[in-house]
Formats: sequence, C-alpha cells, structure tokens
Amino acid sequence: MEKLLLIPGPSPVVPRILAALAAPTVSHVGPDMIRDLGTALENLKKIVFCRDGEPVLVAGAGTLAMEIALLNTAGPDDRLLILSQGFFGDRMAQIAESFGLTHNVIRSPWGRIVGPEDLARALNEKSYTVVVCTHVDTSTGAGAPVGTYADVLRGRDTLFIVDGVCATGGMAERMDDWGIDVVLTASQKCFGAPPGLAIDVFSPRALAKRRSLASVPAYYSDILRWLPVMKDPARYFSTPCVNEIRAFAESTRIILEEGIEARFVRHARTGAALRAGLGALGFGLFTDESCLADTLSVIRYPQGIDDTCFRGRLAENGVVVAGGLGQTAGRVFRLGHMGNLTEAQIFQALEGVEKTLASMGRTFEGGLSRTAAASVLAR
Repeated sequence: MEKLLLIPGPSPVVPRILAALAAPTVSHVGPDMIRDLGTALENLKKIVFCRDGEPVLVAGAGTLAMEIALLNTAGPDDRLLILSQGFFGDRMAQIAESFGLTHNVIRSPWGRIVGPEDLARALNEKSYTVVVCTHVDTSTGAGAPVGTYADVLRGRDTLFIVDGVCATGGMAERMDDWGIDVVLTASQKCFGAPPGLAIDVFSPRALAKRRSLASVPAYYSDILRWLPVMKDPARYFSTPCVNEIRAFAESTRIILEEGIEARFVRHARTGAALRAGLGALGFGLFTDESCLADTLSVIRYPQGIDDTCFRGRLAENGVVVAGGLGQTAGRVFRLGHMGNLTEAQIFQALEGVEKTLASMGRTFEGGLSRTAAASVLAR
C-alpha cells in the first residue's frame, strides 16, 4: 500500500510531476532544457510576484538556498538581524556564524512569532543592513507576519530576506509590493516537486548588493557564476540537475493553472479542515492560534497517547507524519498539508488517525473527524 506522506516536506508528488521527472534525461545545454528552465524561472517570478528580479535554481536543498541568500547579500562590513521562530531560524544564525558574519538574533518562544514591535525596537536601537526571517518554521508551525515586517522595514536601507522553504507557493510572498529582496525556498514542499533544488529569487536591489561585494566566501554558491547560466544554459558553469528542473517546471505550471490566489485560499482551508478534524478527536495545537501556518500544523497529543506508538501505528494505517524537533520531541507530531493535497487525501488522513486511535483503545463516534473537516471545507 502506498502511504500518504504528510510530513513537513517532501510533500506528495502528483503523476504529472513524476512523469516529468521520469522523462529521458536530455542535454543540460539542449533546447528541451532551455525551454523548461525558462518556464520554471518565469513562472517562479509570477509565484513570488517579482517582475524584475532574477531567480537562481541549483542542485541542493533548502539549507543551501539559505546559505546562497546570506553569502550574496552580506559582506564583512554588514550586520544581520535574524528573526527566529524556531529550529530553522536558529539554523540561519548558525550559517551566519559559520561564515563569520556579524549578526544578532531575536528569538520568540517556540510556538509564537517575533512581533513586529520587537523588530521595530531592534532597528531603532542599532543599524542593520540585512534582516532575515523564516516565513514558516517547520519545527513550531508558526507563520510569521512577513508583510507586516516589510512595513516596518519600508523606507530603510535594509535588505529583507525571507526563508520561504515551507511557504512559497502556498502562502503569499509578494516581493515587489512588500519590498522583499530575497525569497529562498526549495522544490519539495508547497511546489509538490521532488527534493533536489535550492531556489533563490533576488530583487534588483539584492543583485546590486552582490555586485557591490568584491568577493564572497563561496564558489558554487556565488550567484554571479550562476546568473549567466540562468539566462543561457549553454554558458556552462556546473551541470544543472536536468530532470529535477523539468519536474519543477511542471510543478509551476500546475500552480499557475490552479491560480496562485486560489492556491493560497486552498492551503488555508486545508489546514483549517485538518485541525478541525483532529480537534474533534481530542488533539490540541502546539502553535499559538494567532500565528498558525497554512502549510503545516504541530499537533499536541491527547493525554495518555505515546508519540512513538501513535506514529508507528498511523504509518501502518497508511499515513506518515513527523515527530517533534528539539524541545517538542515526544510531545507532538508535525503534519504537513501543502502542495497538491486533495480533499480525498484530507479525509484519508483523518480516517487513518481514527483507525490508529481505535487500535490504541480510544473510543469515539466513527467519522467524527470527517464531519468536522467537511464542515470547514464546505464554507
């Protein structure tokens, strides 16, 4: 039985994208690659609302995209402010520390966000050339108010980097309108493509900053080596991952066919439906309700439910979720609901949870979670 993968990424991959991935490998400088790379780049700009910026796609994961974003916008004379909502905000700080970049961190309690007032206070106390935030931290399920952060930064000579690994394509990131300078992301979450691509979109201001730096402490991660390839794949630097790029191009076609605004609404409704269904079965939320992400949920267990036992039996019932990270390990499970998830898969997931609870001796009215979720989906 094929299991339904509902971890915080990778997300399930639909047949159209799998077919693109499985197509015969073509030359990395040939016309098929040129066409599909061009499609991926142009569609990506539409998805993040960036008219004049430059996207870069390279073989790698979201962590590489984080590194690329930092190394190409921050030099030895710059000061970074990192807004951390959890494990992956802290990872950004670790990357900055690894390269000796001067930085400060504002950390929120896990399950909450750094408030815009905290950002404003920090900017008034000290000068920063770069501000970085994680849009959705997959450790905590907290969704940051990126647009409000952007309002605080408006008019300042400060670059704004958004880690959209668990948000881009599922939650709004309006680069031009909001004044975001870099959106970094990856292929395997809201895009619903297989893992393998590190993705960065640079605004004209961010590109100018890179060009102003005499050098960066990187070779593969230097976007000045990749930008000519993005314009013309025949200008070889390093072999792109051809099949992954073609699969990603197909994922962007699917997003634009659905309609990006409609996709945002669907992600919000899907998250609300799953949370309603789980709530009807006695589960709670780890994340504060003021900052729930639309792309994943961090779920507290009812009293007496063992984490390892629950997730193991749920997998036997055809649904795979993830355990907690850091301080939440053993206390929660993490449920991804992003990409091209369907209503049928929502109900499949809840049915799996009901079967699992029943096998653990819990009693409840059968179909209770489906009824609660259907009520949300019908709105």
